[in-house]
Amino acid sequence: MRKILLIEDDDNISFGIKAYLEKKNFIVEIGASIAEGKDKLSLIYDLIILDLNLPDGTGYELLSFVRLKSQTPIIFLTVRDEEKEIVKGLDLGADDYITKPFRLSVLESRINTVLRRVKRDTALNDTLFCQGIKLIKSQTKVCKNNQEISLTGREYKLMTMFMENQNQTLTRISILDKLWDIEGDFVNDNTLTVTIKRLREKIEDDPNSPAIIKTIRGIGYRMESENE
Repeated sequence: MRKILLIEDDDNISFGIKAYLEKKNFIVEIGASIAEGKDKLSLIYDLIILDLNLPDGTGYELLSFVRLKSQTPIIFLTVRDEEKEIVKGLDLGADDYITKPFRLSVLESRINTVLRRVKRDTALNDTLFCQGIKLIKSQTKVCKNNQEISLTGREYKLMTMFMENQNQTLTRISILDKLWDIEGDFVNDNTLTVTIKRLREKIEDDPNSPAIIKTIRGIGYRMESENE
């Protein structure tokens, strides 16, 4: 069941939303202030419904707090309908904005729309493609022509870096810096050269004439999304 955090200081509205959504197979946790919202964020939610006017501040504050920690979708629920307020909320990272009064069926529809969009976007961001290569982040898996390739931890992290930055030249220095951050141990220039060589042997049709990870002489490497 999908879990929702509702931060609303009007008890009647909270009760109505909670009762309605729980009949629709949602689990709803309630808070009435920014402080309560922060306390409840120790748990994981599929979506947050957030009132803009709260007794200890504005929903903008809690929105900013959430965005420092996660990309949990947020729907603002408020009496403020001025364009500048709506734009401010969306610019800060809200996913939708509903003004009071509202129909509970409309709120449910907005919730389902946001959750479908998030699920779709997550799936798209989870899988990366390049010239017959597929990388699935959630499974820590790389396939070539639908056949899984066995990679070491460093090879996988290097492959992810290339897949996320296709058609961009990555300098050797920037790659070394990122691998250092990821691994937490020393990665020198020779180690990078060896790792690139081994990675090419696993993903290139001809490692001696690479078509996927190309050397940019004197600078670094670039993963080509299309075979020239």
